[in-house]
Amino acid sequence: MSKFELKMPKMGESITEGTIISWCINEGEAFEDGDILLEVATDKVDNEVPATASGTLVKILFQANEVVPVGQAIAILEVSEAVDSLDNNVEPKQEIKQVERKKPKSKNTVVVNQLHSNTFFSPLIVSIAKAQHISFEELSRIPATGADGRLRKSDVFQYIDEGRPFKFAQTVTADPTAYRIPQLNFDKGKGEIVKMDRMRKMIADHMVYSKHTSPHVTAYVEADLTEMVNWRNTNKAPFLEKYGDRLTFTPLFVEAVAKAIKDFPMINASVDGDNIIVKDNINIGMATALPSGNLIVPVVKNADKKDLSQLAKNVNELAGKARDNTLNSDDIQGSTFTISNVGTFGSLMGTPIINQPEVGILALGIIKKRAEVIETEKGDEIAIRSMMYLSLSFDHRAVDGYLGGSFLRRIGDYLEQFDIKRKI
Repeated sequence: MSKFELKMPKMGESITEGTIISWCINEGEAFEDGDILLEVATDKVDNEVPATASGTLVKILFQANEVVPVGQAIAILEVSEAVDSLDNNVEPKQEIKQVERKKPKSKNTVVVNQLHSNTFFSPLIVSIAKAQHISFEELSRIPATGADGRLRKSDVFQYIDEGRPFKFAQTVTADPTAYRIPQLNFDKGKGEIVKMDRMRKMIADHMVYSKHTSPHVTAYVEADLTEMVNWRNTNKAPFLEKYGDRLTFTPLFVEAVAKAIKDFPMINASVDGDNIIVKDNINIGMATALPSGNLIVPVVKNADKKDLSQLAKNVNELAGKARDNTLNSDDIQGSTFTISNVGTFGSLMGTPIINQPEVGILALGIIKKRAEVIETEKGDEIAIRSMMYLSLSFDHRAVDGYLGGSFLRRIGDYLEQFDIKRKI
């Protein structure tokens, strides 16, 4: 038997850390090859970490709810097989070091609404702040212990352990006429207390961060989907028979959005400081409700390079995995633009919040039959048409009204000008 360190595995291309949900094996317990050692959460998706050799769990270095960087040792194992069989998750170590964790201080910390004069932050501090959704203003409030008042990594993690007391602090200003958010003690009322689960807290953080980061603007158009609806109703049964996949409206929407992005590539971007990164790939995220009611965004990769049958297959697979809670990290990574079909639960329209770090998100309302005035050879007539509202929220740092409005109108045009003679 040899001792090895079990390290936090990498479970996705852009995953840099994981949160330990629970240990399935206790200290001192033996395990067999294939047994689940622990559960790890990485950006909304829960993953099980199996043992790839038989052995004993000697010591647990990080407990449940602790966030651990990829590659950091999380436990000490005794295993009976060669290192190669451990799939690089467990590596030999000449000296086993104990990992010390600082105990969080009391959360009864006085909030000081004062910024430090030193606002230089190292790239390491900036990367930690981005990962934890900490603004530069909040960073500048953290007590710094480094030379010349520089902020150190340990200062940031200590601040996070203390519960981020300056998260919602307001800047003190000498101007008595300046507007300040009043510190009100609202009566929140009484009733059943429902504790937020881990995913709900992550969603809340993402939404607040997005509204804080991006100046949101929302534009609206409506589109006549009558031809598309009629074509889909006619072809859904033959499509299922030919390809073995249901033909929903979602792949048709994804197809139209991908075509419009190719016409307006600046919408397929993200903001990085003073730079706008225009993405090479068109990966469409689909905001999807889980059985728990929480939200997740599986991604259709390279949507512009897939035909309708491939899009339908991809969409159905991702939707099925979301319903079964079997999405993995790769399924939700790499989105460059997101759509949210709020019409599936009866909403007429929506004002969606941007999925960071993207610069736009599209909401699709319910397809509703209405009496509309249309132009015919005989003149204007009233007819029953299948209408839908589309709303685009965009980041005004990178997208101006002309680009946002033109892109949204182009999507509506692609949906309205659907080829009713199209073959499946």
